[in-house]
Amino acid sequence: MKTRDMKSIRKVAVIALAAAVLGGCNTLERLSQVGDDPKLTRVQNPTHRTGYRPVSMPMPAPVRHERAPNSLWRAGSRAFFKDLRASQVGDILTVTVSITDTVDLDNKIERTRTNSEGATLPNFLGYEQALNAIFPETVTPATLVNGTSNSSILGDGKIDRTDTVNTKVAAIVVQVLPNGNLVIEGRQETRVNAEVRELAITGIVRPQDITTSNTINYEQVAEARLAYGGRGILTDVQRPRYGQEIYDILFPF
Repeated sequence: MKTRDMKSIRKVAVIALAAAVLGGCNTLERLSQVGDDPKLTRVQNPTHRTGYRPVSMPMPAPVRHERAPNSLWRAGSRAFFKDLRASQVGDILTVTVSITDTVDLDNKIERTRTNSEGATLPNFLGYEQALNAIFPETVTPATLVNGTSNSSILGDGKIDRTDTVNTKVAAIVVQVLPNGNLVIEGRQETRVNAEVRELAITGIVRPQDITTSNTINYEQVAEARLAYGGRGILTDVQRPRYGQEIYDILFPF
């Protein structure tokens, strides 16, 4: 057996052994807890947890505020009181999503066409007999060319779809455009047992459309991109296998 094959076998064996050990540790731990109530995770510093990474988000450029003695007005404020609406990079606003989309489309196409063409050559400069001599019993001038064609198309398509989405998602201002509009992006993940539900939204909003409660409706978001889906055991069962998807793409019939 070649050295390369031996290395591959050893690598597979090590991976299988590691998986067995990890699975065994989990099994032994579960067996040791038979009859006991589930233990709560102890309170600890989140930064000390395994895999913790600091969050890096877009932040506004630092602004130096000049203080005016004996004055309640602050330079740069929109009003006498502080405006709590999102206005700069890093601010957060809430997008209210309420979509009820109903589509009912029925389209039917039917077309039939029949063509017929014919041509005769009774006289060909007096060489009709010569053609018969060259091609005996193969050339008939009276029926020299004759062609027919028949085509038919029948198409029937129907779409009946109803989508309803009602939710709220917090988005972060990631960019301020030169005209003052805000580019927002938000993402939510909710894990229930072994399934993760994901909600993502991206778009452009006008500061004037943001309400005093720092919310905005979904229909006021320009270039809106809303994605709602999931990943996990249930999603894997609902989707076809990769081999089936590749087969459906490549199979021509």
